[in-house]
Parts: sequence; structure tokens; C-alpha cells
Amino acid sequence: MAPQTGVSLGDRLPVTGWRTRFAPAPTGYLHLGHLVNALHVWGIARAFGGQVVLRIEDHDRSRCRPKYEAALLEDLEWLGFVPDEGDIGHFRQGATRLRQSDNGVAYDSALAQFDAMHRLFACTCSRREIQAITGPTAPGDEAAYPGTCRNNRKAPDSTRARRVQLDDGDVRFVDLALGAQQQTPWHDCGDVLVRDRFGHWTYQFAVVVDDLNQAVDVVIRGEDLLASTGRQIMLARLLGRGTPPLFYHHSLIRHADGRKLSKAANDTSLRELRAGGADAASLIGEAATRCGLLHAPDRLAASDVASLFG
Repeated sequence: MAPQTGVSLGDRLPVTGWRTRFAPAPTGYLHLGHLVNALHVWGIARAFGGQVVLRIEDHDRSRCRPKYEAALLEDLEWLGFVPDEGDIGHFRQGATRLRQSDNGVAYDSALAQFDAMHRLFACTCSRREIQAITGPTAPGDEAAYPGTCRNNRKAPDSTRARRVQLDDGDVRFVDLALGAQQQTPWHDCGDVLVRDRFGHWTYQFAVVVDDLNQAVDVVIRGEDLLASTGRQIMLARLLGRGTPPLFYHHSLIRHADGRKLSKAANDTSLRELRAGGADAASLIGEAATRCGLLHAPDRLAASDVASLFG
């Protein structure tokens, strides 16, 4: 099978022993979009001497469910994707730093670090209030926080929500798949919300802390998260715990109207496809074909996904 990545990675990745991660959120059942990410993560790691860390990103306690965590672990086991750290049994044994809901001490420590820098502030602004100031946004776009509470500081006990003050400036990085990038986080999103009013840690914050603490060198994820990269690099640099990871944003499986596959849209899950008679090799092959890594459908075992990358 000829690789279809369109990029030569061998001279851009750390020489050896580098780490990446597969980090699903247990807010629903895994679908083919998650499988596309898994085959990129394991394929690139196995082809170029990396290691895979399995992490459960359940920071949003309002949407995550234990049954979905149990299901995604079972799906990974059935598919044959075996991590180098955070094996399936590890999560079934109980608390672990690789599960975000068990990792509050690390997030509290990072929050205290931002507070010591005088960058942390309480924010009582709702999404509706922010949009009332910034105006309506197109579907899928975000409204940049206008700095309301940064400029009019609230009492710490007025809300559990916290934001980190960002500097106005560009972040430049080279995406391993998409090439040179330039983002301006303050213009794109404003000061980053790191904990919401319910006390839940946010994705943008938790993944930065985790990637630094878990020595992740390369983040391999879908192109829909490209816009998050600049702010995450900026947060990582502020924390100063080492070099931010490199990034590789791969293509997604999309519907005919351009929408990506989504748990929220009830797209067919791997479990449903499995119940309908599909086996692991056929599903991995389908995912590889639909994201452009294979020219034509073919069966592909998890142990062979490295062959897609060169």
C-alpha cells in the first residue's frame, strides 16, 4: 500500500523515543472519525519510532459517562490498538493521572502558577453576554472574549470560572501535515477560559497541562482542532515546563455537506457497525480509504497501519 500522507515526516519528528497520545472523550461511542485519528496516531508512531499514550479526556463532567469510557476501551481492545502507556487494564483498575477527572491536583497546580503570574482572573461573562458584545458568529466559529472581566476584575468568590490573560502577539509554528502556520490567539479567542462556572476544567487548558506533564512530544489530531493550536502553545510557553509539542493535523471524514462525523449528530458508531457484522480489519481499511490514506478499500489490521506512512 502506498502512503498517501503527502508529507515526509522522517526528518521533522524527534529522532527516537518520542511520545504521542490517543485521547478520546467519553461523551458517546467511538465512530469512524475516531478510528481515523487512531490509525494516524498508531501508524505514525509505529512508522517513526514513537510511543502512544492512552488518555481519557473526561474534563467535562456534565457530558462524560462511565459507560462510554468502558465502551471505548472495549472498542480499542477489539480493534487491536495497544498503547505503550495506559493499557486498557490500567483504566479499569481505578484512578490514574491519565484520566482527566483524576488529575485535579495537576490542574490546580497550573492554575496557581498562572495566579502567581497575575494572569488569572474570575470571569462572570456568559456565552450569550460575550456574543451580545462581539456580534453573531457563523456556524462553527467562536466569539473572541472581549476582555470584559479582565478590565473590570471580579471578586474571586463571585464565580468558579477563571480565564488566563494572554498577550497580544502572533504564534508561529510548522504543522507536520499542513506546513507553516501563524495564529494570533488574543484576536482569535481572547483570554482563555480554563475553568467554567460549574468548576469543570476546559479542554484548551487540560490538554496543555497533560501534554506537558506526560511528556507528549507530538500531538496528532484532526484538522478541526488546528485553530486551537496557537493558544495552546502560548499557554504551554507561559507554564514554562518544557518545549510545547509538535503538531500534526490530519484530514477528517466528512459528510457530503462538509460536516465532520460527530457523536452529537448520532453518526453510526463502531459498536453499531460491529453489531452489523463488520470486523476490525474491514473498519480500519474503510477509515483509511475515506480519509485518503488508501486509494481503494482494503482490509487492514491495527498492527499494519504503519505501512500507510513513509
